[in-house]
Amino acid sequence: MSQRPASPAALKVQIEQTLPMPLHGAFTCEPGEMMALVGPSGAGKTSMLRCLAGLMRPQRGRVEVGGEVWVDTDAGICLPPQRRHVGLVFQNYALMPHLSAIDNVALSLLHLPPALRRERAAHWLAHVRLSPEQQARRPAGLSGGQQQRVAVARALAREPRLLLLDEPFSAVDQMNRQSLYDLLAELRQELRIPIVLVTHDLVEARQLADTLVVMDTGQVLQQGTPSHIYRSPRNARVADLVGVMNRFKGRWVGPLSDQDEADQAGWLQWLTPASEPTAVKLRVRDKKRLSPGQAVTWVIQGDGLRIGHEMAPESASAELGTVTLDATVTSVRNLGETTLAQARVDALGGVTLRLARSGPQRQWLQKNQPLQVRLDCEWVHVMPTRTA
Repeated sequence: MSQRPASPAALKVQIEQTLPMPLHGAFTCEPGEMMALVGPSGAGKTSMLRCLAGLMRPQRGRVEVGGEVWVDTDAGICLPPQRRHVGLVFQNYALMPHLSAIDNVALSLLHLPPALRRERAAHWLAHVRLSPEQQARRPAGLSGGQQQRVAVARALAREPRLLLLDEPFSAVDQMNRQSLYDLLAELRQELRIPIVLVTHDLVEARQLADTLVVMDTGQVLQQGTPSHIYRSPRNARVADLVGVMNRFKGRWVGPLSDQDEADQAGWLQWLTPASEPTAVKLRVRDKKRLSPGQAVTWVIQGDGLRIGHEMAPESASAELGTVTLDATVTSVRNLGETTLAQARVDALGGVTLRLARSGPQRQWLQKNQPLQVRLDCEWVHVMPTRTA
């Protein structure tokens, strides 16, 4: 959960309930910021979105947008959806099949005079780059990407105070999806409202969102920027959910000298997948939360692993140092402009490194190739291992 102070114009959420499904946690989203709720199916992402939209009343909680309280169960406040000024974009577009695009958007503007409805609808449809001819078509005459543009225009036409996007691009093919990403990025420059995106696509979340809220079984596990969560997941479950590839077992040794204490450094013994000790010890950051001998899980982001010709001479100013490992490439998968490789560390029984590379350096990765990998201890993040 986030510890940062929220601005008065932010979305602030605190939800606690056990039925009809568990939801627990708090998060904030600033105006102009896009926040992505991520997690597996059944994590509670859409249920949380329904609480924000007013489609579900939480057992206990508070929802505030721009200083206006939408939900305060202690005070008996729960505004209905029509009083919340929410723009909601669904996965399946939810367009009226018998109405044209412009009439679908105008339908959300019944509070305006008829002539002004169509004028406002045409404005927003043009804003999402649909031509007058496309605006006159019914949904069946539009592509999936064009239908989603209509849905976005309809959500924005009411000038909402909060925009909610529920898996909005999952039914759109990859080519149209990228153009919708570009459209959303453009619209964000104009929208000074909080935007909440529900997605199961981690690549999409990292590409679009300023902050991630990681959820599992209805619980908010962590909020932060994508780079912070990938580098410093709160626990092993978060690391799994956000797809941290390199996660290992270890045992905390702790400081070995006064110098370690002064530098706030400690020693981590690398364990094999079978929890057997290895000869490799890493000097890493000590946050003073672990006891000597304690079982830990540790992760390292790909930026902390250098291979082959990427390995510049080690800097004398490197505070925690590096470890050079001899490895053998065991598999290579080419995924468009990215290559994923697995490399077995020869001296550490069963330990495998996962390497993602793009650009020219990926071309020389081959199966059975010997490889030197330099591990930068500055990138190591250590977490206590939970035991039953």
